[in-house]
Amino acid sequence: MRELSEEEIRRYARHIVLPEVGGEGQRRLLAARVLVIGAGGLGSPLLLYLAAAGVGTLGVVDCDRVDPTNLQRQVVFDDADAGVPKVVAAARRVIALNPSVRVLALGLRLDRSNARSLVRGWDLVADGTDDPETRRLVHDACLAEGKPLVSASVQGTDGQLTTFKAFLGPPHPCMRCLFPQLPDRDALPSCAQAGVLGPAAGVVGCLQAVEVVKELLSGDSSLSLSGTLLLYDALGARLERVRIPRRPECASGCVHAETSPHDDCRP
Repeated sequence: MRELSEEEIRRYARHIVLPEVGGEGQRRLLAARVLVIGAGGLGSPLLLYLAAAGVGTLGVVDCDRVDPTNLQRQVVFDDADAGVPKVVAAARRVIALNPSVRVLALGLRLDRSNARSLVRGWDLVADGTDDPETRRLVHDACLAEGKPLVSASVQGTDGQLTTFKAFLGPPHPCMRCLFPQLPDRDALPSCAQAGVLGPAAGVVGCLQAVEVVKELLSGDSSLSLSGTLLLYDALGARLERVRIPRRPECASGCVHAETSPHDDCRP
């Protein structure tokens, strides 16, 4: 890896003095490539903090345009962005924050036909989408391509966060170890129906950014959230850790999972 410039040493000084980061860690961040799925309530703080941290290349996937109803929680946008494609507005804000960051704005819908090609070529994927089927597609694509996935969600005043690295084999669980079946879409209220507390999305998005940075710095299994679900209760001001065991049937199957419509870990 290249040496840090004087400008970079000055900009990232508060990182570099941390023993957990240092100059070598900052160089890793500058060389890293992270794909963010969804530029919404979670993707907004996630993109901002990854850019501020100096993650060298950020990709953002989203097919929506900024709507005034987004502004209550999607802090990467401002009032003037209404009607603008989210990836365009987000890229503009990220570059304004840190001009040295390269941003790939991917204004498309992730689906079964493109999921694997989208995650391929990135060091890590961070998903903050609110649709269970999309989340499963992202997970399966990352599993098949051997990419760490930091996955987060928020609804109402509650959030959850974990990291999936089942491609490494036991004891790492996959998403089907946590959710063997997709929930009934009709049983899950949308954000428009149920609402979401803006600052709660900000907290979970910031926690997601921390986990992404941790994975990029070391990938240390003892520090990773792989195998742990972190639950956030905003009203109760509580964080709870729940263990996610790897299902026995995943012992050989989920490492080879493909993006398929089946609800088990095997192709």
